Amino acid sequence: MLQNVAAVLLDGVNPFELGVVCEVFGADRSDDGLPVYDFDVASADGPTVRTNTGFSLQVEHGLRRLETADLIAVPAGSSYVSREFPPELLAALRRAVDRGARVLSVCSGVFVLAAAGLLEGRRAAVHWKHAEELTRRYPHLTVEPDVLYVDEDPVITSAGTAAGIDACLHLVRKEQGPDVANRIARRMVVPPHRDGGQAQYIERPLPEPGGDTVSEVLVWMERHLDEETTVEQLAARAHMSPRTFARRFQQETGTTPYRWILRQRVLLAQRLLEATDETVDAIAGRTGFGNAAALRHHFVRAVGTTPQVYRRTFRGPEAA
Repeated sequence: MLQNVAAVLLDGVNPFELGVVCEVFGADRSDDGLPVYDFDVASADGPTVRTNTGFSLQVEHGLRRLETADLIAVPAGSSYVSREFPPELLAALRRAVDRGARVLSVCSGVFVLAAAGLLEGRRAAVHWKHAEELTRRYPHLTVEPDVLYVDEDPVITSAGTAAGIDACLHLVRKEQGPDVANRIARRMVVPPHRDGGQAQYIERPLPEPGGDTVSEVLVWMERHLDEETTVEQLAARAHMSPRTFARRFQQETGTTPYRWILRQRVLLAQRLLEATDETVDAIAGRTGFGNAAALRHHFVRAVGTTPQVYRRTFRGPEAA
């Protein structure tokens, strides 16, 4: 049961990653009929905790607060990659897992969980910048350097910044259903669901409009995802040679026209699965995949699950 939540802080904590946990679990949204969690912040470094952005926090609770938590969240912080952690904190995290609680890290908070020995033999997510160091220091865990989060219940790890939101909402969805998670996401004005296997960075180009760019072609492509097109046709629309167009496209989007349009088709399929009752065949037609088998193939490669499972996860088991 997810009801009692504590975020544990160390000197150097990142305010944004702490704010992620506070926003999901600490805000009172009972006016919307949403659950109210018994949420507190605890400190492993005394009542005054320094953040990494020049101000300090006064924290009422110490590590004893962790003893009753269903979920202990460990936000990121500066120097977490290389510092030593208080033994009493690591012991408290181990006791929590032993009694059936969950632990969740955001970004470099994963180094705390690894130091506590909670990731041995498990997969873990971390910001891509820290993946190599996490692998070097803890060779007995499997680092997933590209994904948003990894759920190895009772241990959940997430990549940088916004991926912490995804991991927290994933846990809410898992414990309290998609309706609660979606409504919290709506209040936060964030995407309701991004699968854990999704890449940490999505190529969603935002080039400057006008001038000698491919921006107008991108707009056209996004509006005609259901149509087959060639690089030669796109280049003609951009008034460029195919070779120049392909080079410019790579420079401005970081990918090829084929990969870009494939990703946009998958994104559109996700939105339609989330928001409509259209059949998978109908969605395959609208997104340019042509048939359900092709949609399923590309969807699984991009999202890590099938369209049917994605829809049920987002909308509940009653969804077809």
